[in-house]
This record gives sequence, structure tokens and C-alpha cells, in this order.
Amino acid sequence: MGAGVTIYVVVKARDYIARHSPEALVEKVQHTVVDAGGEAKAFVARVRAATAEREAELRETLGLTQ
Repeated sequence: MGAGVTIYVVVKARDYIARHSPEALVEKVQHTVVDAGGEAKAFVARVRAATAEREAELRETLGLTQ
């Protein structure tokens, strides 16, 4: 039983060390930055689309041609 517990602890410790190594943390940060960049681009695209739509509505209401 003691050997089984020891093997379990060693496996879990290796897992923990691999997940928290500097390389793993750098990779995690890179993925987060890429995800945030994609979300920011999507947000800007939605704002631009909404702005264009609203501008078209206002031009139509005021009878202005583009």
C-alpha cells in the first residue's frame, strides 16, 4: 500500500510541476493574450457595424444621401 501511495504522489507531483513550469506558464499567458486580442477585434467590428447601421438610419431619417 505504501508503494501505491508513493507512486500516486510522485505522479501527481510531476503533473503539478509540468503544469506550473515557466514554459507552461508562458504558453498559458500567450494563449490568454491571443484570446483577448481576438475578443477585442470582434468588439471593434461590432461597434463599427453598429455605428454604420445607426449612421444609415440617421441619414435616412434626415433625408440625406450618401
